[in-house]
Amino acid sequence: MLKKDLIIKGPKNAKIKIILAHGAGAMMDSDWMNELTTYLVKQDIQVIRFEFPYMNERRVSGKKRPPNTKKVLLETWREVFALVGDKNTYIGGKSMGGRMATLIADELKPKGVICLGFPFHAPGKDPKDRIDHLKEIKTKVLILQGTRDSMGTREDVEGYTLSKKIKVEWFEDGDHGLKPRVRTTGCTLSEYLLLASEKINKYCK
Repeated sequence: MLKKDLIIKGPKNAKIKIILAHGAGAMMDSDWMNELTTYLVKQDIQVIRFEFPYMNERRVSGKKRPPNTKKVLLETWREVFALVGDKNTYIGGKSMGGRMATLIADELKPKGVICLGFPFHAPGKDPKDRIDHLKEIKTKVLILQGTRDSMGTREDVEGYTLSKKIKVEWFEDGDHGLKPRVRTTGCTLSEYLLLASEKINKYCK
């Protein structure tokens, strides 16, 4: 991993710096990631994005590939953090990217973790071992979660025993990408992503 492989947006001297990883199915410069980054940068937050090896291969070949093994995903996080991270850096990401950040957080010791749409379980399945580490994580974590997320509804998550270091902020009627139904809430995804950026900014200050 080289610095040229990253997308870095925002002021160089920003007081808040966040390394964000993509989810399992979309690249680091997807519309969703681009829009959230834009809102964060407008609040003087520096956002650093990277891609896991399987997604970079997809970018080159154009062929969809399954995510790398957990070992490879965590090693990629180590490489990126060693390159641009420090004790004042937040790490996190969308779905799988955020989950991997929580798995490596107590080792890397960032300032905190930001997760957007945490995959507590596969749709319709039990969590199994996905939340074991969240019961004792020592790094502070902010999880932004839609109440109707198929990978962790409000009803699901409030039944789990999680570390006191974890704070969950709920987005009414949001799905796994925080997208609400306009007819139900009167809100759009863009409005929720803006709200997410504001919650992140407040949490990091």
